[in-house]
Amino acid sequence: MKPLDPTDRKILEILQANSNITNAQLAQEIGLSPAPTLERVKKLENSGIIKSYHAVVDMASVGLGVSTFVMVSLKGHNKENIAKFMIAIQKIDEVVECHHVTGQADFILKIVAPDIPAYQNLMLEKVTNIEVVDNMQTTVILSTFKDSKVVPIP
Repeated sequence: MKPLDPTDRKILEILQANSNITNAQLAQEIGLSPAPTLERVKKLENSGIIKSYHAVVDMASVGLGVSTFVMVSLKGHNKENIAKFMIAIQKIDEVVECHHVTGQADFILKIVAPDIPAYQNLMLEKVTNIEVVDNMQTTVILSTFKDSKVVPIP
């Protein structure tokens, strides 16, 4: 796709703030008519710049009271172990993020659970049973002051 112009950037800013906005409202905010606005949004979607639209769920309201970051080191940092780990982690719904990183650990996971006993059970029954996991270090999230899904568009 060609570089983003100011109108595309504005569309991305608006949709990140409110993905429920109607095409007519979006068109009005960016100063185009609805047809070209929709065409621009479709191009952004088809090119993969807009990946998806999601509802942001309040975790406490649905019974998820514990969130953690877990640093995971593998037994050997090779292609085979990384592949095994990634396949296993995809099957654990409570792992809501998985990042392959540099530094002390090989991966950082964000895990959500209803409470500490459920978290402990999840770790004992699922995560520690992944055969390529060597060690883990958990950090419990006490509170979150910023959790923005909006990325700055350069």
